[in-house]
Amino acid sequence: MSASNLSCPNPPTFLLTGIPGLESQHVWIAIPFCLMYVLALLGNGTILFVVKQDVTLHEPMYYFLSMLAVIDLVFSTAVVPKMLSIFWLDSGEISYESCFLQMFFIHTFTAVESGVLLAMSYDRYVAICNPLRYKTILTNPKIAMIGLLSLARGLAVVTPLTCLLTSLPFCKTNVIPHSYCEHMAVVELASTYSEVSDLLNVVVATALVVADSICISFSYGMILRSVLRLSSHEARLKAFSTCSSHLCVILLFYMGGLLSMYLHMFDLILARHTQVLLADLYLVVPPMLNPVVYGLKTKQIRDRVFKLFGQRKI
Repeated sequence: MSASNLSCPNPPTFLLTGIPGLESQHVWIAIPFCLMYVLALLGNGTILFVVKQDVTLHEPMYYFLSMLAVIDLVFSTAVVPKMLSIFWLDSGEISYESCFLQMFFIHTFTAVESGVLLAMSYDRYVAICNPLRYKTILTNPKIAMIGLLSLARGLAVVTPLTCLLTSLPFCKTNVIPHSYCEHMAVVELASTYSEVSDLLNVVVATALVVADSICISFSYGMILRSVLRLSSHEARLKAFSTCSSHLCVILLFYMGGLLSMYLHMFDLILARHTQVLLADLYLVVPPMLNPVVYGLKTKQIRDRVFKLFGQRKI
């Protein structure tokens, strides 16, 4: 342990302020966040239950969808309950260890989700552009390996950043002007402000997003090229609708994360409460939308859900 750490013990707790400047509106702001979280729990939980119960859905596409549902449940649950306790109960205290654990879960599973989204785009590419080899290319062992590699990549990216941050002394203040322990917000509290940590975080996150975005764009580009060759106008419209909704959610996920990070890094001319609100929405909206866009818009999932609730298929 460094001398600075010995002379300056880290605070036992941090204090999360919620959304700076909008404290008087916290009670009302919490309502849509609570609704979105409940919808995320119901949507992702339903996806997992339906896929588990129906053996006809034990296929690569639905395995990847289940991975996405688990990831969304983990990182939204790591954030929203504490966020609601701040908004409704004014309970902003969080222990030193819990703060870094929350940060680790958020950023690790965000990176893992990026890997799973990439895997899902590849799955659709193989299914549409090379359907005869689909089951031989995406076998169960390969799917498990893809999931483990996505997790390993997330851990490899986030662990060094977290370790670097925990090595810094926090003597200035224990007040975090945010709704959760976001990396960029916490690093600003360090007594020896680490520009290296900031720069490393930005470079790694940007490289990850750019690399995955290029691969995802290539997969959907090949899919659209195959779709344009379809003779049925209705089939083309359906495929375009599906691909466009997927791309919109992917764009929201990537752009939301990068925007939140760059606004913090470069202190752009934007009110602090707007920055924090955007960062909060970035972690709450995608887990709510993913079950709808990837799940309920899929006919097989939709039919099983209707059957589950005893409704007739329309």
